[in-house]
Amino acid sequence: MFWFMQGLCFLPVFLVVWSSCTFIVPYLIALFRGDVDIIFPYISDTGANPPESCIFGLMTFISACAGCATIYTRYKYVEKLSEQNSLVKPCLNKATLLLGIIACFGMCIVATFQETVVTSVHDFGALTFFITGVVYIILQSVLSFKAYPYGSSICVCRARLVIATIAAAAFFPTVICAYFVTQTTLHRHTYDKDYRFHVVSAVCEWIVAFSFICFFLTYIEDFKIFKLQVRTEYQD
Repeated sequence: MFWFMQGLCFLPVFLVVWSSCTFIVPYLIALFRGDVDIIFPYISDTGANPPESCIFGLMTFISACAGCATIYTRYKYVEKLSEQNSLVKPCLNKATLLLGIIACFGMCIVATFQETVVTSVHDFGALTFFITGVVYIILQSVLSFKAYPYGSSICVCRARLVIATIAAAAFFPTVICAYFVTQTTLHRHTYDKDYRFHVVSAVCEWIVAFSFICFFLTYIEDFKIFKLQVRTEYQD
């Protein structure tokens, strides 16, 4: 049996690979068509115009569905650990589940409402995704340390903490600098007054997004030894 066929580890593997392609493929198409600049466009810029907007929307929806499945599986995994050692409070585990689902819903909003069409709704979805996504991986890092030595190894716990710290540190420049970006066009120039703010915001946005994606790589070892089963009961 191949390693990615063990347990449910195919879920985080698919999520990471597909989500990475969701960001990269529309960027390459938009770059080839000349819709965005080669250096430091916002992620949303790469999915603003058709046909890349269609591809970005479809792939993001699939990523959100895969994200929900992975987040729910992680919730059940922690719940099972809690039954054995009671180190993790159920309310905290449920809170992380809710935040993860909300983050995935924010992704759908970002993909459905393009920034050049419905900017306010798009920005709301992006902010929802980033805030709840960052808080989710922070809380999951806390859960990992609370459940240790059950579940994940200390190296995995530390890796999650590092990724969560990077995402949290990059989130604030993303939002703060974006506030000072006044230009709404997809093409920007170095002589624009807000160019520096745009560069910092865009770079940090990519860092936050890929930190959120890479965090799910740490689930692979846990999911190898875990399976979900559905029980059907018939009552007369």
